Amino acid sequence: MRILCITSQRASLTNVRPEAEIFIGLQARGCDVTVMTEADSDYAPIMREAGITVVDFHTQGKFDRAAISSIRTQLTSHDIVYAFNNNAIANTVRAARGSAVKVVTYRGQTGNISRWDPFAYLTHLHPRVDRIICVADAVRRSLVPQLRNPDKAVTVYKGHNPDWYADIEPVQRAALGIPADAVALVCVSNYRPRKGIEYLLESLADAPPDLHLVLAGAGTDADKLQQLAAKTIGTERLHALGYLEDVLPLTRSADIAVLPALRREGLPKTVIEAMACARPVIVTDTGGNAELVADGETGIVVAPGDRSAMGAAVSRLASDASLRERMGAAGRERIARHFNVGQTIEQTYAVFSSLLENKG
Repeated sequence: MRILCITSQRASLTNVRPEAEIFIGLQARGCDVTVMTEADSDYAPIMREAGITVVDFHTQGKFDRAAISSIRTQLTSHDIVYAFNNNAIANTVRAARGSAVKVVTYRGQTGNISRWDPFAYLTHLHPRVDRIICVADAVRRSLVPQLRNPDKAVTVYKGHNPDWYADIEPVQRAALGIPADAVALVCVSNYRPRKGIEYLLESLADAPPDLHLVLAGAGTDADKLQQLAAKTIGTERLHALGYLEDVLPLTRSADIAVLPALRREGLPKTVIEAMACARPVIVTDTGGNAELVADGETGIVVAPGDRSAMGAAVSRLASDASLRERMGAAGRERIARHFNVGQTIEQTYAVFSSLLENKG
C-alpha cells in the first residue's frame, strides 16, 4: 500500500508527534509512506530514519498552483492520499482530478461545516473525497448530516503513548509564584470566546483559598482576564503565562487540568496529555470530551457554561488529594488502553485497506 500524507509540521516536536507517529507506524506496518511537509521540521529526520520519504512542501493558500503541481507529481505513484489541513485538502482535491488515487481527509473538530456553505465544497464536502477520518464520534456525528453519503465519515481516535510523557520534568512552582502547598489548576488553551476561559474564572468565585489557576496559551495574559480574576479568584492566585512553546512541563506540575470549552472541540490533545501525565481532568461535554474522559473515574464532565457545576467540580478535586491521585492513575490507564497510537495505526490501515478493496 502506497500512502501519501500531506500536512504541516511547523509546530514543536511534541505537538506533531501523535500525527508523525501514525505515519511511522504505517511504514512499520509494511506500507510505503511519503510525507509532504516542511523538510526542516523537527520530526522530518525521525521520519526519514524510519524509512519514510519526506518531500519538502509548503502552501500559500487553498489554491496554490505550485502546490497542486507538486501534489499531482506525487499522486502518480500512490494508492492513497491523506490530507490533514484545509490548505492541503483544497489543493489535493484539485490535484487528484483524473487520478485513480483514493482521497482521505482528516477532521479534528465539530461544527463549522455546512452543505449550504460553498467553501465547504473546496475541502471535506468535495465530491473527490472518498473518506473523512474524524478524530471522535462527536466529530463524525456533526459531519454526517452535511454529507450526501454518510458512510464517508469514520471515527479513528488519534492515539498517544503515555511513555512519551514519562521523563518530563515539572515546572518548579516557586518560579510561577505558587506556594508549595497550594493546589494548582492548569488550563492550557488559547484565549478565544469558544474556549470558555472567562466562564472558568467566573466559576471560581467560591474556590478553596489554596487553589491557584495557571493559564497558558496565546492571549491568556490579557488585561481583561486579570480584571475578571480580581472579582473572583483574586489576581494573586491567577498566573497567566501567555503563549508557551512547550506546555508539557506545566501540565506535569498540575494537580488538576481543566478545559472549559463551550463548543467545537474534537479530541483535545491537552486533555489527552494531562491524562497521560496521570492528572485528573475537568472538561465540558462538548465535542469528544465525554468520549475521552470517563466521568467520575478519570475526571469530571460538566455541561458547557454551567458555572455552578464547574465550581463544584473544581472544589471537589481541590479538596481531595486521594481522589486526584486515583483519577489521575485511571486516566493514564485509559489512554494506554483505549486511546493508544497502536490502535490508531491499525484502524487507519483498515480504513485505507477498505478503500482499496472497493468496499466504499
